[in-house]
Amino acid sequence: MTSAPILSIQDLTKNYGELEVLKGITLDVMPGEVIAIIGPSGSGKSTFIRCLNMMEVLSSGSFRFRGEHVAPDFKDKPGALGAGTLRRKVGMCFQHFNLFPHLKVLDNVTKGPIVVLNEDRASAEAHAMELLAKVGLADKAQCYPSQLSGGQKQRVAIARSLAMRPDVMLFDEVTSALDPELVGEVLEVLRELAEGGMTMVLVTHEMAFAVEVADRVIFIDQGVIAEQGTPEQVMRAPGSERLQLFLKRFHA
Repeated sequence: MTSAPILSIQDLTKNYGELEVLKGITLDVMPGEVIAIIGPSGSGKSTFIRCLNMMEVLSSGSFRFRGEHVAPDFKDKPGALGAGTLRRKVGMCFQHFNLFPHLKVLDNVTKGPIVVLNEDRASAEAHAMELLAKVGLADKAQCYPSQLSGGQKQRVAIARSLAMRPDVMLFDEVTSALDPELVGEVLEVLRELAEGGMTMVLVTHEMAFAVEVADRVIFIDQGVIAEQGTPEQVMRAPGSERLQLFLKRFHA
């Protein structure tokens, strides 16, 4: 990992009216780093990760991508990246797959590169087939989402995000909507991405997986980073009673 952060958040706050969800978060994400975010429901985890590609506009604080200031709108400005440009570099997968039901798998994966990146169809389809092979679904390219299992749909969603050639991938509880027996196939794809050097920030309740793949684990509680460190530090030797109580729920 290099010394310059790829994402840098300083004193981030996020309010919904009088409700303060995030209360001054500062975080640098280094190229090639895998960060696992854990914490109780309602702590602000999902809100925070959505701020990292400007799906949520910051109430206050500063945000930089590769040293460039990120402006909270869709237009690039002198000295600042717009949210639209940022999202081409920072991909995101959600709890629910959000595939286009009327498009075949291959078309779901190629839609973004063709429409947004102006790739020609032949190269977009060639890249899509490489990605579908990577997630073990090359044989499903001509299927519709309704013909896939939940785990297969989530793997297609990951391939679709990767098709935009992002520098960073964000994952928001991508296994939470899956039946338990389907979780492993999605985690295996994430494991391979981590081993391949992809910069990743993931919100997860899969504690054993976080220990295995993360370079750093961040515990968010009540809108602040309450604790962070290596997986060994955070998961095996929690420094606060609050984190100890949280981890007991997972027998971590």
